[in-house]
Formats: sequence, C-alpha cells, structure tokens
Amino acid sequence: MRPLELLRQRPPPSPKMASPSRSPTTIQYRGSQNSGKKASNPSLPSFADLPLSLIEIIMSYLILEDNIRASAACKSWLEAAVTVRVVEKHPWLMCFPKRGNMFELRDPLQWKLYTLNLPELVNSTVCYSRDGWLLMRKSRSTIIFFFNPFSRELINLPKCELAFGEIAFSCPPTSDKCMLLALKFVPQHLVTIISTCHPGATKWITEDFHTEYFTTFCMESNIVYRNDRFYCFNAGGSLYNFEPSSRTWSYICADDLICPYIYHSQQYEWKEKGVVLVEKKGELYVIFTCGNEKPMVYKLFSLEWKEMDSSTVDGLTFFVSFYNSEVRTNLPWMRNNVYFSRFGYNRKRCVFYSFDESRFSPRKEWQNWVDLCPPQSVWIDPPKNVLDIL
Repeated sequence: MRPLELLRQRPPPSPKMASPSRSPTTIQYRGSQNSGKKASNPSLPSFADLPLSLIEIIMSYLILEDNIRASAACKSWLEAAVTVRVVEKHPWLMCFPKRGNMFELRDPLQWKLYTLNLPELVNSTVCYSRDGWLLMRKSRSTIIFFFNPFSRELINLPKCELAFGEIAFSCPPTSDKCMLLALKFVPQHLVTIISTCHPGATKWITEDFHTEYFTTFCMESNIVYRNDRFYCFNAGGSLYNFEPSSRTWSYICADDLICPYIYHSQQYEWKEKGVVLVEKKGELYVIFTCGNEKPMVYKLFSLEWKEMDSSTVDGLTFFVSFYNSEVRTNLPWMRNNVYFSRFGYNRKRCVFYSFDESRFSPRKEWQNWVDLCPPQSVWIDPPKNVLDIL
C-alpha cells in the first residue's frame, strides 16, 4: 500500500475531533491515568509506532500547513515533520531520443513520465547541465549554445574549435558572472589545453598549460565549479583547478587518491571504470565506479581524502550521469544512495546503489560505465512550476 493511501485510509486522531468519552478499545496516551504503560491490546498499533523513515515519506506528501498540524500529534511525528520541512528539490532525468524531437523527463521519486517537444535540439548533443540549463553542441560541428528546455530560451555562443574532453559552466548564462571552461589533457606532451568563454563573447580564449603530474594519468573526471574556480580530478590520483580571473592552472597538493579499481587492475580489468567529481556547498566528493561493484565515495577534508560508508555518508544522495553530477541533502526518501542516469527495465525506477543495503537496485550485472550512465540522458533541475509548464 502506498504511504499516501495509508495516510488517507487511517488519518491520525486530531485533538479537535477527539471524543470526551473513552471506549474500552481506546489506546491510552501519555497524560492519561495509565501514563507510561503500554496499551492493553497490542493488536491496535499507533501511528507513532511506524518506522521514522515511513513517517518521513508520509510527511513529504503534505503541504507546509498540514505538516505543521501533523507535527503536533506526537514526538515521532514532530521529528519527521521538521526533517522534511526544508527539503532540497531532487533533479529529474532528461532522456534524449534516438530520433525525432520528443524528449522524456522522468521524476525518479514519483515515477512519472513527461514529454517535451523540442525541435530546437534536433541534431544536437548535450555537453553539460546545471541549474536547469543545457549546454548543447550541434552534431559534427563546432557550434555550441545554451538552451533552457522549460523557458525555451536559447543563447548562442562563439564556435569552439577545441576538441575538448570535458566542458562546464559556472552559473546560469543569464548571469553576468557566467564563465565556460573546456579542457583537454595531452599527457604525452605534459600539456593541458584550456579554452574559456562567456555569453556575449565573440571568441574562445585558448591556452596551453604545462602539467607535470601526468605520470599516473589514466582518465579525467567531469568538471565542477567551486569558490570561483573550476576543478577536475584525474583517476590517477591528482586534483587540478583553474582560476579564470588570474588564468592559472594548478595542481592541488592533496594526498593522491588512486582509484582502487584501477590500482587492482588484474582483479577488475575486464570491467569498465568511471570517475565522478561532485561539489556541494564548497565540499568536494569523488566517486569511483566499476561495473556492478560498490561505488566508492571519498570526501576531501582539508587536503586529505576519506572514504565514506553507510555510517559516514550522512544521508547524502548522489545523482550521476555521463555529463554531470549532483548531490543533495535532506531527501528522506532517497538517503544514502547513488542514483545513476539509467532507468530499470520497467522504465520507471532509476538504477541506484544503496549504502544501507549494500546492493544495487534492481540487481543486475552492470559491467560497463555506459550501462549505468548512458550518453543519452542527463540530470537537470526543474523549476518550481514545472508541472504548469509540462
């Protein structure tokens, strides 16, 4: 039975509706003559006996006014109500069609599917997504542009001649502070090629930067923006950043974090690896994936990487795709999970790894990175009025 249906079927007792008279079957509450004693009839459970996680799910369906009212029922309801009052909005998954212009938007929580007719994106591929905006590239060309699928706003950019490996932007293109960065590692020449641009510019600025720490180079992560700098992680253990204002490319002297799945190559060599860099309020996280092996999550504390497990992941929820990565806090119904951008065979639920249960759901032999994060999908932040738009 769905939690919302359970709530509608057996609503909690309201003090205004409570009858002044007692019946023999009424459960005794604190403050009564039998305070501190359990109900004489254990076959009549209280809503307060529900697991906290289930109460949180129920509370998440209530508007703020009803949430406040329900919090007065008992201590456990109060705790659950307060937990979900300030909830971050989870991203949706945007799936690109193999042909045509009907794009799918999927809510990984509500299991609902929506479609958008976007002829503006025909013959284009996605490069990056942030704050509800897509950074797109025309197929087999150097034309790059911003597009908002909800407002249909399109912002053109100069042609980018760099055959970049990764690309990102700092904030929405409607902001005067928006900056784009594209980079390409050339380890055989110890060089990193970086191109930068901003909306309204007439061309990209491209420079070569000498990079010394390529001895253990294998594969780079996506790019994230943090505290006025762009960051990229090398799965060989190195963390780099680029500061646009001074145009400096630097190696961060953090302890080297070599992907365990790469280090033990003989054990995992037949499985495709992936590395993801995630940023949240100035905190940096690295996620290593290897087929259907457990995703390994590390957090940067000062200059030290520390692995996180079910007891230290702190209720975070990670959303990973081929093009971007997101992390959210205070999602009580999705805590301690890593969500990937592939839906299961029922085309409703996203594939995710649960740290609490130490397993993937659904269970399957995920052998390749593209199995979990297909290039045809990306996480995107919908606006508050998204249901009015669709």
